[in-house]
Amino acid sequence: MKKKASHYYDRNAAVYDKVLSPVEKTLSKWRRRLLKDAHGKTLEIGIGTGKSLSDYPKGVSITGIDSSENMLKYARKRANGYNHIDELLIMDAEDLRFPDNTFDTVVSSCVFCSINNPVKAFKEIKRVCKSTGTVYLLEHVRTKNKVIGKIMDILNPISFRLYGDNINRRTYDNLIEAGFKASQIEVENVWWDIWQIYRIKNKI
Repeated sequence: MKKKASHYYDRNAAVYDKVLSPVEKTLSKWRRRLLKDAHGKTLEIGIGTGKSLSDYPKGVSITGIDSSENMLKYARKRANGYNHIDELLIMDAEDLRFPDNTFDTVVSSCVFCSINNPVKAFKEIKRVCKSTGTVYLLEHVRTKNKVIGKIMDILNPISFRLYGDNINRRTYDNLIEAGFKASQIEVENVWWDIWQIYRIKNKI
């Protein structure tokens, strides 16, 4: 059975924010760009320690899920300072326990690098997002540069072993395989073609 990345996050939840602190200013800027159009009933996949809570616009109502109980402990502490949180739940993105057409907005930030079956998770997101809703993703992906892409492939097993993180995911291809159409997907490169924001209209 493939090792789940949640084991890494459970072990490292206490130091996770400190580890990311050198890049948090940049990540927060990208998250605000990602979340500026979030609205209504919103699901955040992989909410982690809740660092994104301060980046949401007013008027959203957030349900956050994560597969790591230890990460959620920190998110719950952080959520005490906000009044736009509906609930924070331990849940696997590949098996969302919500009815069809539940959320106006679905958000994920730096999560699909660590999900075992991203296509299955995208299918679940498509199911629980309303037909009039939008999916917003911030992800690092495999570059289209042949040389650098090959290096990412070689280094990927090391990255996953150390950080629970795949650095060579083909997120656009996974979205298409999950049933989204190219016409629904807008991709913005925020750093080369490695860090990207996806805006996906969930038209059915």
